[in-house]
Amino acid sequence: MILKSFELNKLKLESHNFYLFYGDNDGLKEEMIKNFFEKKYLNKIFRYEEKEILDNMNSFYNSILTKSFFDNEKLIIINRVSDKIKDIIEELIEKKPEDILFILNSKNLEKKSTLRKFFEKEKSIICVAFYEDNNQTLNSIISQFFRGKKIPISQQLINVLVERSRGDRKNLNNELDKIENFSLNKKDLNLEEIIKLTNLADNYSASELVDHSLAKNTRKTVTILNENNYSDEDNIIIIRTLLAKLKRLIKIYELIDKNNNIELAISTCKPPIFWKDKPFVIQQIKSWGKDHLESLVYKTNDIELLIKKNSTIAKNILADFIINNSKKTNN
Repeated sequence: MILKSFELNKLKLESHNFYLFYGDNDGLKEEMIKNFFEKKYLNKIFRYEEKEILDNMNSFYNSILTKSFFDNEKLIIINRVSDKIKDIIEELIEKKPEDILFILNSKNLEKKSTLRKFFEKEKSIICVAFYEDNNQTLNSIISQFFRGKKIPISQQLINVLVERSRGDRKNLNNELDKIENFSLNKKDLNLEEIIKLTNLADNYSASELVDHSLAKNTRKTVTILNENNYSDEDNIIIIRTLLAKLKRLIKIYELIDKNNNIELAISTCKPPIFWKDKPFVIQQIKSWGKDHLESLVYKTNDIELLIKKNSTIAKNILADFIINNSKKTNN
């Protein structure tokens, strides 16, 4: 049975024993599990990884199906699940274990997933998708937090927090806790204090920086560079990532020349391009000609040698190169 995340509070939870929570919004999943499930079971919560269950199924069955006088209710949370665990779950459903509630926690499951299809089809079990938070949702979380703490905050500060959270309410909640502790003896907060205090996400990955640069998103490229303090090792990783993505784009151009279809070329490219990356790749293809990409490969090799020879100014050399190539006026 398919449910929306906000419908869980309308459901009589104990009337169902098996729940599948999937999607990239780990923060919302954790909130739901904590607020609706863990409060009831308290010290009767058992956590497993799918791999440890698959490696020792007999031990798993014995541990969850053994019922003692002092422990007759259990909440079983299984993390990082995939289609591999489907047969085990089907067998457990057939056994109808009493007073045991199962939550299967997974990252995003595609529509063709057999586990997802099984949970969506069967009426006695619950399937809930947890999608990434949008800016409106994050804005609301921040506003409610500061309103509840009676701390005045401007829309500019809210926008900074939303931008730096990058769609992850788990990181956002952690940093709001920091702000709460920091503001115990303060009546207000300013922009500079928020920026210094919050570190909502780890360094943007080299892949994300390169993707925005090749897509000619200059503003985002500059923001990523300003938000991070890349090490000497990171500089080399960024260069190598750039080279790999340039060569992939050239390969896609070759496929386009054969079939004259961008979507088909991207779909048939090897290694496969993940669906989330396809919009970026399409934008990159439209931003660069094949000749320019081939020329940029040679320039990138030269920049790698240059930053290796000039370690003291390597960051500046790389930043200038990345930003210049992200400008739409270049090509």
